[in-house]
Amino acid sequence: MDDRDDWTLTGALHHDQGRGDPFAAAVRSTRMSMIITNPNLPDNPIIFANDAFQKLTGYDREDLIGRNCRFLQGAQTDPETVARIRAAVDAGTDVAVDILNYRKDGSSFWNGLYLSPVRDDEGRIQFFFASQLDVTDRIDVQSRMAREKARVETEVTRRVAELRESLDAQRLLLHEVDHRVKNNMTMIGSILRLQLREAKDSETVDLLRAMMTRIDALATVHRHLYQSDDVTRFDIGSYSVNLASDLTQSRSDCDIRIRADLGRAEVPAGQASAIGLIINEILTHMIRPIDGDRGGVFDISSQTQTQAGRVGLTIRFGTASGAAVLPHYNPTGVTEQIISRLAAQTRTTVSWSTGEGGATQVNVAVDKEVS
Repeated sequence: MDDRDDWTLTGALHHDQGRGDPFAAAVRSTRMSMIITNPNLPDNPIIFANDAFQKLTGYDREDLIGRNCRFLQGAQTDPETVARIRAAVDAGTDVAVDILNYRKDGSSFWNGLYLSPVRDDEGRIQFFFASQLDVTDRIDVQSRMAREKARVETEVTRRVAELRESLDAQRLLLHEVDHRVKNNMTMIGSILRLQLREAKDSETVDLLRAMMTRIDALATVHRHLYQSDDVTRFDIGSYSVNLASDLTQSRSDCDIRIRADLGRAEVPAGQASAIGLIINEILTHMIRPIDGDRGGVFDISSQTQTQAGRVGLTIRFGTASGAAVLPHYNPTGVTEQIISRLAAQTRTTVSWSTGEGGATQVNVAVDKEVS
């Protein structure tokens, strides 16, 4: 049978015609709701509706034949969807949409509509064929998902707003704490400087200067921590370079340079003050043997020792020429006690050695389980 004759197999497709036509029999008996309209008649009326369509809509054949399909529309039918169908009919093209339709009893259902023109050999449109599928369950699921998505998005927006408000409040609190700590550091420094002016003996002067150096180191820790992007982490490498720079500027009697090779080496902010003081004691102790007529070089490197599970810092200090031998200093007294006690608190290992040219080298390793 020639495919080009398929559209003629049902004749006029009236309900009581085409009884011997297998194509018409298939259209009538399928569970898929189907109708055929004739655009060559006024208002493009329905000329055929199978039993499945009647069952879906609740309308009898007598209610359907001769009417345009728009009677299935209702108050909640989307006008834009209706316009799409009308545009496809006017253009003679296929269209597939989900449209809200209404049954004879007034109940609504979502209709998965597919509409397609049927043309003759000359390409003229003779009929429109339309199939319908009740997709209410699918649309309901999609609607529930959309509502749930909207609810979640609303909740997320609300929570984000709360978090931002909380962060803003914490930021204000942090600024207030920062301001008060700076004021306290400044006050302590001022008191020590007043004490220093009144001191008469060299031993007292040295003690006060050592204490001022430690206060300055804590101030550097505070400044370094609260000016960073993440106030919960403290980079011991960049802190060491900053502190070494402050110390070398105080030694105007000699030329001291700093060379740095810094990798990521962070510890928790809660460890910052203790480890900052350890590094201060090391740097201060290492710089002491330099005489005014000799220069020195700090080589500072830091890294995360992944395999060893540690954060590492290496500080090497030697003469600029590397030829003169410096005395090897191991900390004693208060310096030794500060380093050993704070190292125990922070699970930090500090080891001293003498390198090439008599340079003093210190390796600082912080247990990464703590950091």
